[in-house]
Amino acid sequence: MEINPPTQAVEPYTLDLPATGFKVYEIAGTVAPRPAQSRRDFYKMVLVPGDLTIRYGEQTLDGRGPFLFLANPHVPHAVAEGTTGGTRFACLFTEAFFSGRPRTDLLHHSPLFRIDGAPIVPLTSEQAGFMTGLFRQMLAVYQGEYAHKNELLGTCLELLLHEALRIQPASPAGLPAKNAALRLTQLFLDLLERQFPIETTAKPLRARSAQDFAEQLAVHVNYLNRAVKAVTGKPTSVHIAERVAAEAKALLQYTNWSVADIAYGLGFDYPTYFNNFFKRLTGRNPKAFRTSEV
Repeated sequence: MEINPPTQAVEPYTLDLPATGFKVYEIAGTVAPRPAQSRRDFYKMVLVPGDLTIRYGEQTLDGRGPFLFLANPHVPHAVAEGTTGGTRFACLFTEAFFSGRPRTDLLHHSPLFRIDGAPIVPLTSEQAGFMTGLFRQMLAVYQGEYAHKNELLGTCLELLLHEALRIQPASPAGLPAKNAALRLTQLFLDLLERQFPIETTAKPLRARSAQDFAEQLAVHVNYLNRAVKAVTGKPTSVHIAERVAAEAKALLQYTNWSVADIAYGLGFDYPTYFNNFFKRLTGRNPKAFRTSEV
């Protein structure tokens, strides 16, 4: 059964995005707070010269400019506190626009857009100047009539992402990059995240237990549990439960799905099971949570 998509206000900058899959633009002036958060179907990068407080999922992030903000489409976000002065550049793109070659690895296997990663990349003035040049180049190409401009835009975008990846702070000390436990944990977290967002009950959540993920990763469940606990400090089951609960919150806040539809979409056999799960994780039942968040 197909469910109506989440209702949300349409941002003027995104009006022609569905037809092209890409947009780059320049913004001047102040940024007004936007308390309403919403999920989107595109990736977003914003080069911010000043200070900006952003509500990103369950976090409130204080960005001190210049910085690059990279938004995962699955994580609701909004401006919590605005800033003044300076010119900002923003780029929106869909996964379809950026498909092909090894580009999708920049979206799925790098720390740039990880749902549990840091969406703010602090920049030096020199780094900000370089990225400003890249954004201006993309803007010129986007507004031009070059026959192969989509390919050129993709190349510029790829360069911008690689520069962000180069700047991104290194992983915490004590976690070797090629450590087997770390690698397995990264694979588990990627596999967990790829199941979201839930957009229809016709395609409910499939993997709901540590055993489900262990089978997909071709490892023993005990080995998976030890690796995830050693790297993150939290059991595999807690990661799964917290991510399912986060998706449940998003569906309750940003869609008109019934509680039963949300339960089935998240893989629960009965709404009662979902109600008990949600109350255990959040302290409130789904209907009370939805009412309090409106």
